[in-house]
Amino acid sequence: MPTIRPAQLQEFAAQLLQAGGASAEEAQIVARSLVDANLRGYDSHGVMRIPYYVQAIKDGEVIPGEELTVLDEGPSRVVADGNWGFGQVQAVRLLKMLAGKSRASGQAIGTMTHSGHIGRLGEYCELSAAEGLVSLLMVNSHGAAVRVAPPGGKAPRLSTNPLAIGVPFANEPLVLDFSTSATAEGKVRVKKIAGQQCPEGWLIDHEGRPTTDPNSLYGNPPGSILPMGGPQAYKGFGLGLMIEIFTGAISGGACARPVPYAKKGNCVFMMLIEPARFGGADHFRAEVAQLVEYIKSCPRVDGCDEILLPGDPERRLFAQRSTEGIPLDDENLSALVSLGKKLGVATLA
Repeated sequence: MPTIRPAQLQEFAAQLLQAGGASAEEAQIVARSLVDANLRGYDSHGVMRIPYYVQAIKDGEVIPGEELTVLDEGPSRVVADGNWGFGQVQAVRLLKMLAGKSRASGQAIGTMTHSGHIGRLGEYCELSAAEGLVSLLMVNSHGAAVRVAPPGGKAPRLSTNPLAIGVPFANEPLVLDFSTSATAEGKVRVKKIAGQQCPEGWLIDHEGRPTTDPNSLYGNPPGSILPMGGPQAYKGFGLGLMIEIFTGAISGGACARPVPYAKKGNCVFMMLIEPARFGGADHFRAEVAQLVEYIKSCPRVDGCDEILLPGDPERRLFAQRSTEGIPLDDENLSALVSLGKKLGVATLA
C-alpha cells in the first residue's frame, strides 16, 4: 500500500478542493481537517471524501463562500444556519462563538442546520480541550440518508449518528469519538472503493441476512449497517435514536423520514463546558489526573501490555503516520489522481 507524506497529501487535497470550487481559505481548512483524520486512523473521514465533496459542490449540496447565519442567540446559546457551506468551516465558526459564551456563563449550547459534512467530530473536541473546555458533539445526516436498521429490522431507519466527548487532560485530551452503528458509513465506502469485503458483523442485506459485501449497503433496495453493540445492539440503536432527536429536532432541522431531505449534510448539536465555573479548574484537573492514574494502574490480564484510554490509539497512530506517511490503498488513491486529471491538478509525485 503506497504511503504519502502528510504535507504533500494536504497540499494535493487543497489543490483538488480549490479546483473543485472551494475558496483558497476553505480548501486549506478542509484539507487540513481531512488529512488530520487520516493521520489519526479515521480514513473514513479523510481524503477519500474529496471526490464526494467536489461532486457536492457541483450538485449544489455544498455552497462555497457561505457565511454562518445566527438565527437566534442568548448568553449561553447559539441557533445557527450553515447555509450549506463547508461543514468544517461552519463548525469551527460555531465552536468559536460557543467557546466565548461558555467562558462567560459556564456552558453554551449551539445547534446548526443546513451544514455540509463536518468531518471527524473528535477534531472539535481537541480544539475545545486546547482551550480548557469540555465538549459534547453529535450530528445526524439532516434527514437525507438512513443507513442503520433497528434491532430486528431489515431496512435502515437512522443514519450512523456519531457522538464525541472531549475532556482536557494535560497535553493529551481524552477524546471519545464513535458512531452509534457497528461501523461508520465511510468505512464501508472505503471498502467499496477498494474492492474489499467488510468484516462480519457490520452489515445485513435488504432481506436482513448477514453480509460482508459493501455494495449491498448501496443497492436498491439498500442493505443496512447494524447498530453498535452486537447482542446488546438495542443500546447502540437507542443512543442513535436520541442523537437523531438532539440534532434534527432540537435544532429546527430534519430527522430521518420516509421521503429523504433534499440535500445531504449534517444537523449539529454542540455543547461546551467551562470547568472553572462549576467545581473549579484546579479541582477538575486534579480529579481527572487521579482518575486517569487510577485506571492506568489496573492489574492487567495476560497478554495486555497497557490499559488504553480514549484518544490513546489515535495519538500513537498520529505520531507513526506523521513520520512514516499516510497509507492509501491503490483504488482510493486512484480516485484522487483521476479527479486531479479531470480538474487539471498535477498528480502526486
